[in-house]
Amino acid sequence: MDAAAVRRALTRIAHEIIERNRGGENLGLVGIRTRGIHLADRLAKKIKSIEKIDCPVGRLDIAFYRDDIAINPHPQVEATDIPFDVNGKDIVLCDDVLFTGRTIRAAMDAVIDYGRPKTIQLAIMIDRGHRELPIRADFVGKNLPTSIKESVKVHLTEEDGFDNAEMTQKG
Repeated sequence: MDAAAVRRALTRIAHEIIERNRGGENLGLVGIRTRGIHLADRLAKKIKSIEKIDCPVGRLDIAFYRDDIAINPHPQVEATDIPFDVNGKDIVLCDDVLFTGRTIRAAMDAVIDYGRPKTIQLAIMIDRGHRELPIRADFVGKNLPTSIKESVKVHLTEEDGFDNAEMTQKG
């Protein structure tokens, strides 16, 4: 995906979120560190331009919720900041790549520690398959079937200086 494709995908996802939730009055977007935060911010801006409402955005670090903490007992931890009440909200988790589903499981556990949302939905830029858990995205920028030997990287201007998504061979 080039920058224009990323922009189009985010616009489409914003419209789909609004349609599924019958507007945006009850929405709360939560970005998973790191690139998910930028995607959540961008989606909030697009939703505001479409619906003329401010959609609250939170930032989530899942380091201590991961099921591989024993493998990496000293994770790099950043602050979680969810500046709104999640109780009764339609929460949209945002992340760049959906792979095994383990990151999303950890993110759901983390959000639930903040309260009881009405729903938790998932917006992903790239769904590459290879799920290990029964998790699927509600909103997908692009489905990109990959082999296990391939890697997918989403670049965003806020982190990398440019927007795109690319697939490469591992090793």
